[in-house]
Order: sequence, then C-alpha cells, then structure tokens
Amino acid sequence: MAYEQHLQSSRSQVARCAVLTLSDTRTEANDTSGRAIRQLLESHGHVVVHAAIVKDDPAALDAKLLELLGSPDVDAILTNGGTGISRRDVTISVIEKHLDQPLPGFGELFRMLSWEQIGSGAMLSRAVGGIAQGKVVFAMPGSTKAVELAMTKLILPEIRHVLRELRK
Repeated sequence: MAYEQHLQSSRSQVARCAVLTLSDTRTEANDTSGRAIRQLLESHGHVVVHAAIVKDDPAALDAKLLELLGSPDVDAILTNGGTGISRRDVTISVIEKHLDQPLPGFGELFRMLSWEQIGSGAMLSRAVGGIAQGKVVFAMPGSTKAVELAMTKLILPEIRHVLRELRK
C-alpha cells in the first residue's frame, strides 16, 4: 500500500492521550507547553484522558510511565520537558528504558526542523519517540515553541497512522 493510502485508511483512528509535563517549576497556571499539547490534540479530534505535571525525578516519572503504560485507556503518551542536558533532565533516560521499538526518525526530524528555527542550539535537544508496551511515546522539549513544532510538523500528521499500525 502506498504511503498516501496508509494515511487515508488511518483517518478514523482517534488517540486517547496522556500528556505529562516534566518540571520542578511548572504549575497548572504556567504550563503553557502542556496546555498547547492538549489543545492541539483536541483540535485534531483526539482525546486527552490524563494530564499531569511530574517533578524532574526519575522515580516519579518511572512510576507515572508504568501506570500509563499499564492503562488500557491510553494509546499515546506525550511528554514535554526534561530533555536537555542538565543533571535534572531525566526524561530521555527514563523513557528509553521502556521503549520496545525506538522511532529514531522522530528525534532526527525534530532536530532538523529545530535547526531551521534556532540553529546550532538544536543539537542540545534529546527529543525521542518510540513504542512501549503497544503505546506510542513522544518526548519533546519543554518550550512551547518546540512543542508546537513537534506537534504540528511530526506528531499530528502521523499519530493516526502510527495507531493504525499498532492496532493491526
């Protein structure tokens, strides 16, 4: 089947999503990136079934991921924050240990698109995507601009296709 046919046959897929913001400082009031993810998902016909702010703590993130990966009500987990290179940025190492199938193209393409916007600073992004326990997981940087880039250029155009493949 041609790629365009795959996309066409995926149109009916709806993602039930969990959105996690990883931060020691964000609150519901100032979590603009988490809010942007939720709004973009819902405006494209997907459902946000869970949203939370989780501290930049490996044990807290690991526990939340295990909870969501075990939930039959969640198809996709989208995180933002904790993807940089500081000691507190633990998101990538925690998520990667749960991935059964990495999707390296997500991070590669995100950095390529970021390069076009911010130049060499894009190399500091450790955005990652993959499949864990039959669910798609995307980890994005915490900036609202980065979230909007990843969502509009990569995740939203493909999430229905990914779900169709996983549900076969």
